[in-house]
Amino acid sequence: MTPAFADALDHRFQDPGLLARALTHRSHVKGRKGGLESNERLEFVGDRVLGLLIAEWLVERFPEEREGGLGRRLARLVDRDTLAAVARAIGLGAALAIPPSEEAAGVRERDSVLADACEALIGALYLDGGLEAARRFVRRHWAGLLERMAEAPRDPKTALQEWAQARGLPLPAYRTVATEGPSHRPRFTVAVSLGDSAAEAQGTTKREAEKRAAARLLAQLEARR
Repeated sequence: MTPAFADALDHRFQDPGLLARALTHRSHVKGRKGGLESNERLEFVGDRVLGLLIAEWLVERFPEEREGGLGRRLARLVDRDTLAAVARAIGLGAALAIPPSEEAAGVRERDSVLADACEALIGALYLDGGLEAARRFVRRHWAGLLERMAEAPRDPKTALQEWAQARGLPLPAYRTVATEGPSHRPRFTVAVSLGDSAAEAQGTTKREAEKRAAARLLAQLEARR
């Protein structure tokens, strides 16, 4: 663990094993104890803790905003892209325990792996130091992201639909291109088309993949203006 990464945590672990587990990708313990020594269980905890802490912060930061706006802000701040961006900013990928075979496949830099590890890290901080330790980490590394949200983000599918309607175009069409992975951790690839333009994206649910594809297509369309 580099000094920079240790500083990013702002916490001295009473149980170093929790941190070690948070940094252990499931491929590193494949076939051992059913994978229970990986970071998946901590990811489960961290997901809930992050949601709570961000919700708490949003209610404090935006006292006049209604539930819908708060919900859209929350969804953006806890999504995979945000988690992966935070993970990269603190050098989390370099600290992960990953076997050489997976290293060669580029697993260490995958958004999904980084996002899961970031959630696991938050779970470890919570279990070791309580909500305050997790809160310090979240408020430190999400502060810039939250402050840049002058307005609550719109749902990408809604935004794309409104873009099409404003120009008299037919509604966007979504199509599931592929479904991969085990049943407990599927990956969906969805394509969206609007007129002669199209985009694809992946997600752990069809809805997530559709939203990512819509956001990607909308960005392409607006870039042409």
